[in-house]
Amino acid sequence: MEQIYKSIIESLIFASDEPIGATEIVKAIKEIDGEDISVSTKDVEETVDYLNQCYKDNDRAFRIIRIANGFTFATKPEYAKYIGYLSSEKSRRRLSQAALETLAIIAYKQPITKPEIETIRGVNSDYIINSLLEKNLITIKGRAETIGRPLLYATTDEFLMYFGLNKITDLPKPREVEEIMKDSEFIEQKRKIMMNEIEEELENDVDSGENEFD
Repeated sequence: MEQIYKSIIESLIFASDEPIGATEIVKAIKEIDGEDISVSTKDVEETVDYLNQCYKDNDRAFRIIRIANGFTFATKPEYAKYIGYLSSEKSRRRLSQAALETLAIIAYKQPITKPEIETIRGVNSDYIINSLLEKNLITIKGRAETIGRPLLYATTDEFLMYFGLNKITDLPKPREVEEIMKDSEFIEQKRKIMMNEIEEELENDVDSGENEFD
């Protein structure tokens, strides 16, 4: 494959707002240069490997990763804490403990109905499910073949992107989750998140109080 197409593949991945699949990359090239151009999805895969090797050889801070069945640029894990400090977008979209709990149940048990979710959680989940639907982290996958035919819920590609997964089978196994839960760094991060949530709630309470006196 010509060097120019390696650069084109790199530019398409770089310019895409969302993970872009190999098939979509090939389609874009052929739409511009014609169907006779000899570029395949295998060429895209090999080009990504080639580019990543170039980035590694030159000690670049980023790589092309495979996520949500496509490709996207991402910085190396060791720079995450610095980028996280500057990033406010994720904090605005931060999920509550209840939302994470519900999302985990759906991710591991999908497709699953609301009554089944509520049986596992032990509480009503109407608000949480609607919130996850609005965030496009879950979607309706049809109806169950049981009495009342309740809706079935499953995760989306947005869910994969949010958690940095390429496919749903990349989710950690239950045993791995237990090990993560016991990890000291995880416990510390969880403590910080909980403190941030408490601070946000206090700020909201103060703002609400001030509005009452306006």
